[in-house]
Amino acid sequence: MTSRNIHRPPVAADAPRDIVASPAARAVLAIVRLAIGWIFLWAFLDKLFGLGFATPAQGAWLNGGSPTRGFLTEATSGPLAGFYQSFAGAAWADWLFMLGLLGIGLSFLLGIGMRIGGVAGAIMLVLMWSAALPPENNPFMDDHLVMALVMVGLALVHAGDTAGLGRWWNGLAIVRRLPALR
Repeated sequence: MTSRNIHRPPVAADAPRDIVASPAARAVLAIVRLAIGWIFLWAFLDKLFGLGFATPAQGAWLNGGSPTRGFLTEATSGPLAGFYQSFAGAAWADWLFMLGLLGIGLSFLLGIGMRIGGVAGAIMLVLMWSAALPPENNPFMDDHLVMALVMVGLALVHAGDTAGLGRWWNGLAIVRRLPALR
């Protein structure tokens, strides 16, 4: 059996690097990123305008409805239910939730600020998971935790660079000075 030496030329420190070398894998990761971004942005739009999917028109935020009241009062269970129910419908909770949905959705759709979007999305999903413990079909694992891990993973592999504005974003002077904005 023979082995092949694969020699790759050195890469300059400031040159862009593809962490995932396979173009097909990068395309799949970009599609997953876009899908997750759409899930968050759609939730924002539906709650804002009451598009009739999860939120009826009369429950729209623009019509005076609360984006947090229904879930936090009706869907919470387990040891943290009382904690979450205590701020259901609070203006600060509605604003944080809606800004989170919008920011995470745009981050993933555009491929910018993926570190912040990934961490914020993971936190939001873990909070939603903890609001309804134990999960319905498993002692602890459910889709919220899986998606949280996927979001962090997408940020770590620079999934915003493929079919997104990630390379451009990461080249901005302020982003280079403040890497947390990547």
